[in-house]
Amino acid sequence: MKKSKKEEKENLLCPIKYLTKVLGGRWKLPILCILEAGETVRFGHIKKKLGNVSNVMLSQSLRELERDGIVIRHQYNEVPPHVDYTMTEKGKKVIPALTMLGYWAKECMKEENVYPECGQCQPKADIK
Repeated sequence: MKKSKKEEKENLLCPIKYLTKVLGGRWKLPILCILEAGETVRFGHIKKKLGNVSNVMLSQSLRELERDGIVIRHQYNEVPPHVDYTMTEKGKKVIPALTMLGYWAKECMKEENVYPECGQCQPKADIK
């Protein structure tokens, strides 16, 4: 028996709850955007790219992403010590969906005449 559209949408509730548990929060999606290129990135570089995130919030977000299998943390016991991060295969699988959401957001920003905060995502001339 074929499910109705309403039943299909209701069946997405648990996956959406899981999604928000794993990727919810102010900093997780921007972190994934930074790691998306597939390179290993140092903690300090992530912090610099994000701007006004505190060390505590960044560490917490990265720990949660690591716990959920989205990123891998590499700690080097050197002097000075450093930590860097890479995205896992599980994390890479979410990038196409985030890209689609990004296109959606870009269109909404055009309609609302809103410009990117970072200035790096796209030139302001591209939005208009």
